[in-house]
This record gives sequence, C-alpha cells and structure tokens, in this order.
Amino acid sequence: WVLIPIMIVMVLVGVLRDQVTVLLGGGASTKKPGLKAIRETRILARGATLRTYGSHIPLNSFTSRKNFLSNAYKKGEYLKNPAAMNQAVNPMTDPAGMEMMMEGMKKNFLMIIPQSIIMGWINFFFSGFVLIKLPFPLTLRFKSMLQRGVETPDMDVTWVSSLSWYFLNLFGLRSIFTLLLGEDNAADGMRDMTAMSQMGAAPPGQPQDFYKLHLAEGENLLLTPHDWELGDVEHRLLVQYGKRKPKIASDIVEVGDSDEKSIGSSSENKGKGRRKGGKRD
Repeated sequence: WVLIPIMIVMVLVGVLRDQVTVLLGGGASTKKPGLKAIRETRILARGATLRTYGSHIPLNSFTSRKNFLSNAYKKGEYLKNPAAMNQAVNPMTDPAGMEMMMEGMKKNFLMIIPQSIIMGWINFFFSGFVLIKLPFPLTLRFKSMLQRGVETPDMDVTWVSSLSWYFLNLFGLRSIFTLLLGEDNAADGMRDMTAMSQMGAAPPGQPQDFYKLHLAEGENLLLTPHDWELGDVEHRLLVQYGKRKPKIASDIVEVGDSDEKSIGSSSENKGKGRRKGGKRD
C-alpha cells in the first residue's frame, strides 16, 4: 500500500509533466531560427573546422582562410546585430532574450513544483515507513541515503525507507520514461535536481554574447599552427614501397652540419671579397 503507489504516482506525474511541457513550450520549440541567427552560429563551426582539419590543405590556402575568418570575427560581419557588438547583452531589452527566459522559467517551475508536492505528500502520509530490503549487503555509508526519515541507528543498512524510495525512483525511472515518452522527454529526475541546485545561479535562458565568442575563436585561429600532411609525401611514398631508405636522426644532423659549413664558407668568401674590394660594413 506504500511501495507500489509511490512508484505509480511518480510515473504518472512524470508523464503528465512531459505533456504539459510540450503544450506550453510547443510554439517556442517549433519556431525556426532566422538566417542571420544560423550564420552567427555556423561561422563558429567553420572556424573550429579550419583549426581541426587545416593541415589537409596547403599553407597558402590555410593562411588565406585564417586571415579572412579572423578579420570577419573581429569586425562582426556574421553577427545577427552588428550594431550592438560593443554593447553589453541585456536580455531585458531583447524580445528574443525575454522569450528565452520565460521558457526557461516555465520549464523550471514544471520540474520543481510537482516534485515538491510529491515529497510533501510522502512526508505527510508515509513518514517513518520501511518498505523494502535490498538483496545485497551495503556499507554504513549508504545508511543516510537509504533510510531518510527513520532515526534508528541499529537497523540494517539494506532496509529502505519511504522517502529514500522516492529518491531512488526519482533517479531510477529514466529508462521507463524513455520507453514511454522517447529519448528527449521532460520527465527526467536528474533535470529536477539540477534545476533545484541552480536556482540561485544565472537566470535561465540567458542569451549568449556571440561577439565575445567570435573574438575568442579568432584568437584561437591566429594561434593555430599549420603542418601540411602532404609535405614530403614523395619521400614517404618511396619509403613505403622500398625504393628509398627512411630518414634517420644522423642523416638529419649531417645535413644540418653540412648546411652550416656551407653557410659559414659562403660568409667567409663574402667577407674576403668585401675586404679585397675595400668595402666595409
């Protein structure tokens, strides 16, 4: 009379909350973003793609793309509202920001209020009930988690109280909600706990400052080095088919030494020629 009703009520409340969330947020969720908003977001993905796969193209192509994107990020050419790029983002004056904040507040209330009501219902009617015994042993650290509302220090850890059964269902019904409502549902208990812990944090639906994101992406692009993957590809191909020996460290050092010697000899010859001609630096 306690174990099964709590679980059934939590499942029904989760399904009801998901349907109410769909009804309240259906208009905003189906609203498609505009062309400028899509360009403002996708240009960041373009810069990240260039930073990740820039080594697949030659150096001149990489440099031209990097300079173009860096200048575009700095000038704010792909912003939805370029005139406000040097101003602080104020969601109270932006209709889109106000709409996002209202949608976030609706979702938070729909997650927090039902769980508070269920917790009060369990505390009022089923306070002090011991419901089930787990079939496996546990340490004493689990006692405070599994026996909330039951002040009995001598009770075995494997017994579960009614309030603890509520929390176990809150975190354990995710697979059932996924089976009934699909992957993207609003009946997940983890979202409820996250919303409760973030009530004093930043307001929900806070719009992002894309100008700062563009500037950061531009700086990352300027700091990205280029290492062309097709460099020295002829030598690697000949080594793969056994037509040439692979380079070793000693060969590289000898080549470096010979280059230094040739550079030194050429500089000496130039100095001699200048002294003979009567020229001074």
